[in-house]
Amino acid sequence: MFSLTTTSSYAASRAYHPDVRPYRPRPDAVLSRAAMTLAALVLSGGFAAAQTKAPPKNDGTMPPISIVAEEVDGRLQCSPAELRLPAETNVQFEIVNKTKEQVTLTAPDMFKNRNVLHHDGDLVHVASNDGYLIKQGGNGVLRVRTLAEGQYPYGCTAVSRQREPFRGTLTLTRANP
Repeated sequence: MFSLTTTSSYAASRAYHPDVRPYRPRPDAVLSRAAMTLAALVLSGGFAAAQTKAPPKNDGTMPPISIVAEEVDGRLQCSPAELRLPAETNVQFEIVNKTKEQVTLTAPDMFKNRNVLHHDGDLVHVASNDGYLIKQGGNGVLRVRTLAEGQYPYGCTAVSRQREPFRGTLTLTRANP
């Protein structure tokens, strides 16, 4: 007759062979493994914390600049029409869209990824890399590094009326030491 109890042939051979000892790691190997695991946890936790830290706040040296997009006499207008800022410094824009349409705020070269420090709120970077789309009735914060001294165009365009953009001037002057 056949027996119904089965035993793994591998387990059976290891259990009864006199020359086979069970695996026991060396004590120094256990300690080094534990140290490596602890170091990996500490480093990965520090790396994750560095990635999730809050964006830098405006350090108080420059007050935030407010840009408001609104409809005046049936036309889109951004105010102020003329922005005067220090060149090659960090500035913070607080952007508000008071219209019922999506608006694109553009400033060639200023909003490229290399100059944008942080953006938050109802802002979306546009594919041209020169602007930000502001959702209808939305607002957001945009921190950028300004360009070199000079005059640059900036504008606001309603998505549904792209042939009628608002054009303003961005004047960058030497920062006071």
